[in-house]
Amino acid sequence: GLERGAKNQFSTFSNFITTINQKKEGIGNRSSPTQLVIPNIKNVRDLPPICLDVRQKQRISIDTLPQELKAPVPHEPSLPIRTKTVKDFQDDVEKAKSSGDWRAVHDFYSTTFDSFLEINAAFKKDTDSPFNTIEDSGINAKFVNVVYDALLNTPQDVQKSVLKGIINGLLQEWKGPRTKDDLRAYCILLQNPQFSNTSTYVIYAHLLRQIAALTEADHHFLVHWSKKISQRRFKQLVDRLLQFISLRLFPAKPEEFPPMVKCTWWIPSATKVLALFSAANSLISPPIISYTDFYNSTLDHIDLMEEYHNWQCYGNSHRFSFCQYPFIISIAAKKVIIQRDSEQQMISIARQSLVDKVSRRQKPDMNMLFLNVKVRRTHLVSDSLDELARKKADLKKKLKVTFVGEAGLDMGGLTKEWFLLLIRQIFHPDYGMFTYHKDSHCHWFSSFKCDNYSEFRLVGALMGLAVYNSITLDIRFPPCCYKKLLSPPIVPCDHNTLVGICDVTLDDLFQIMPELAHGLSELLAYEGNVEEDFYSTFQVFQEEFGVIKSYNLKPNGDKIPVTNQNRKEYVQLYVDFLLNKSIYKQFAAFYYGFHSVCASYALLLLRPEEVEILVCGSPELDMSALQRSTQYEGYQKTDLTIRYFWDVVLGFSLDLQKKLLHFATGSDRVPVGGMADLNFKISKSETSTNWLPVAHTCFNQLCLPPYKNKKELKQKLIIGISNAEGFGLE
Repeated sequence: GLERGAKNQFSTFSNFITTINQKKEGIGNRSSPTQLVIPNIKNVRDLPPICLDVRQKQRISIDTLPQELKAPVPHEPSLPIRTKTVKDFQDDVEKAKSSGDWRAVHDFYSTTFDSFLEINAAFKKDTDSPFNTIEDSGINAKFVNVVYDALLNTPQDVQKSVLKGIINGLLQEWKGPRTKDDLRAYCILLQNPQFSNTSTYVIYAHLLRQIAALTEADHHFLVHWSKKISQRRFKQLVDRLLQFISLRLFPAKPEEFPPMVKCTWWIPSATKVLALFSAANSLISPPIISYTDFYNSTLDHIDLMEEYHNWQCYGNSHRFSFCQYPFIISIAAKKVIIQRDSEQQMISIARQSLVDKVSRRQKPDMNMLFLNVKVRRTHLVSDSLDELARKKADLKKKLKVTFVGEAGLDMGGLTKEWFLLLIRQIFHPDYGMFTYHKDSHCHWFSSFKCDNYSEFRLVGALMGLAVYNSITLDIRFPPCCYKKLLSPPIVPCDHNTLVGICDVTLDDLFQIMPELAHGLSELLAYEGNVEEDFYSTFQVFQEEFGVIKSYNLKPNGDKIPVTNQNRKEYVQLYVDFLLNKSIYKQFAAFYYGFHSVCASYALLLLRPEEVEILVCGSPELDMSALQRSTQYEGYQKTDLTIRYFWDVVLGFSLDLQKKLLHFATGSDRVPVGGMADLNFKISKSETSTNWLPVAHTCFNQLCLPPYKNKKELKQKLIIGISNAEGFGLE
C-alpha cells in the first residue's frame, strides 16, 4: 500500500534504527517529536511465551468476566491539550497537496504518534473523561480513520516519523499495570495501515508481542472495544494479521526478516492477537465477518499432523501449536487432520486384532481387518442396525459393505450407496424416529417416549461412520443439532454428566419450527396485557400417539400465569424444553453413538458449522467447476463427444445434475474441498454406442461411449443416471 505515497520503500529495520540513533541529540531534546532516544533493542525485556490450551479453554473467556473488573485502576496521567479537529486536519492535508509544503502535516503526525499519551490526546473523544467501561473505548474513530487514510499518501519522511514515534512508545519502560489510555493506544496502533508492508514487520511484531502479553482483564476491554470497529476495517485488521503469519511462515524474501530462531515469538503473538478479534467477532449476532474469514489457507501447506501431535502430547505446556487456536485452521485442513487421525486409529485397531489372533495361534483372516456389513436391499434398515449392534468392537475398522445377491466388490462405491439408501429410509416419516418440518426443510428428533433408544444410538454411530470413512451424507439437520453434538466435544468420563445439552435461543427454534418461533417472538413484542389476553401458564402440551400430554416448564408451572414481566423466562424455558429436555434421551443416545466412532481430540478443533460440512458436504453444485477439474482417459477435452457431454450437463436441471453426480460418484453431495476434490474422470468406452454409460463409483469415473450426436448422448445419459441402483462386475 505504500507505493501510492512515496517512491522509495522503507529501508530495513536495522538501517532505520541506525538512522534514528545518528539523529538523536540527547535526553534533553525529548520535547522534539522527531528526535528521540532509542535504547538498545537487546535491553527490551522479554515477554512470556504465548500459549493457550484449547482443551482447557476452547474459546477466549469473555463472558466469564464481570462487566466492570474489580482490579485496581492505575492512575491515568494528565494528557496534553490538543485541539485539532477532523476538518482542521483535512484542511492541512489539502493545503499541503496544493502547495507541496507538508510541514504542518508532518508536525501533526510526528507529535501525535510520539507517545501513547499523545495518541490519546489526539484521538480521545474527551480528554477529561476516563472512559473506563467496555462499552465505550472513548476513541474518536472517525478521526483515526481520516488520519490513517491520509497517511499512505504522504511523503516518505512523514510516514517514517510515525514509525519513529511508534518505536518510541513501544520501547517505553512500563511500571505497573497498563492504563486504559495505554489500551486505547494499542487499539489505535493496530489499525495502522503501514503494517501491511513487510518492511514494518519488526515493529509490528513488537506491537503484537506487547498486546499478546497483556492481562486477561486488559484483553477483555480490547475485545469489547474491537467489536465496535466497522466491518471493512475489522476485516482489514484480520487480513493484515493473517498475512503477517503467512509471510513469516513462507517469506517471499527471507532476508527481509530476522532468522526464525531469533523470533519464534512472532507467530504465537500474532495468533493470540487474532484470537482477540475472533472472540470479538463471536460476541456479535450476526458476526461482523464470517468465521471462514479467519481461516489461513497457508497452514494447509505445513505439517498439520505434527502440530496436532504436539498439541496432544504437550497439552498445558508453553509449546505453541496452531491447534490451540482452531479458528485459524481451515475446514479443509481440519478434514485432513480428522482423516489421518481416523486412518491411524483404523490401523491401530486392525493391528491389535491381528496380534490377538496370532497370540491365540489362530489363522489370520483378512476380513478381520475390516468392519464387514452384509445387508439385503429388501431389509436394509433392520439388517444394517443388527450388523452394527453385533459388531460394536469393530466400528473403528475400515468399513466394507456387501449387498446380498450382488457381485459388486466394495472399493468405496458400495459403501456410498449403502449410506445413501439407509439414510433415505431411516429419515422417512413413516419410520417415526425423526419429524420432517416442511417450513424449515429439516428433520428433528421425535419427542415420542419409548422403551428403547438404541436405534438413535445406531443412527448416531452411522453418522460417525460417515465422518470416520470420509463419506458425505444427505442429512438435513438444523445447525442446532451440531451444536448439541459438540456439547461437550469429548465424552465425559462420568456417565451421570448430561450430554447434548447446550444453550439454545429463539433463533435456534426459528431454524426448525419457524411458525412457532414467530408466535413466541410476537408474544415477546406484544404491547397489551399478556396475562389477560393470552391466558397462558408455564405449562405446554404435546401430542404423542394421538394422546395430548401436558408438561410443566417449571415446578407448579400449571399454576403460574405468563405475564408481561415473566414472558421472557417463559419463552426461554419453552425453547429449552423443545430443543433439549423433551428429546434428551433420544439425543443422548444419538450423541453416544456418534462419539463411539468419532471419539477424537480432533473434534475439539471443530465449530458446529464445520461438523455439518464434514457430515453433509455442500449441497451447492457447480458443474462449471467440475468441468474445469475433470480428467480424461481416451478422450481430449476438445473432442466432439466431450463437448456434447458438457453442453448437455450444463443444461440439466439441478435434479438431473444431482442424479449424474450420484451415478458417477455414489453421492450427490460436494466434498469439503469442492468439485476439484472429487477427482472426476471421464473414460472412453470402446463398446457400441447402443450401450448406456457405465460408472465406477469407487473411483468417481464415468465410462462414456463415443455417441455420434448430442441428442443420442442426452437420451442415453438420462436413462443411465435415472436407473442407477445396484452393482455388478464386468
